[in-house]
Amino acid sequence: MLRRVIYTTNSIESLNYQLRKVSKNRGQFPSDEAAVKLLWLAICNIEDKRARERDKEKNLPASKRKAKGRMVEGQVTTNWKQALAQLAAAYPERIRPYL
Repeated sequence: MLRRVIYTTNSIESLNYQLRKVSKNRGQFPSDEAAVKLLWLAICNIEDKRARERDKEKNLPASKRKAKGRMVEGQVTTNWKQALAQLAAAYPERIRPYL
């Protein structure tokens, strides 16, 4: 279930690839906060690029647009509860405080 939720759509797979690329190039992080900050900035940068692409194509008919949509908006994730249960079992100290 967890793998199915993580790799639900091409959009999410694209985001995961770009985030892996950013974190792989960095290698090590001095703290968890540094890793979260890097990933957050990468997500903002990715969304800014997608927004610029959408803005360029806004006057074209939908059939001719090639820009990707927003990363999260409109995405439906199924079986999230089962995936969250697997994460909580695998990483209880990380997940349980946020439940």
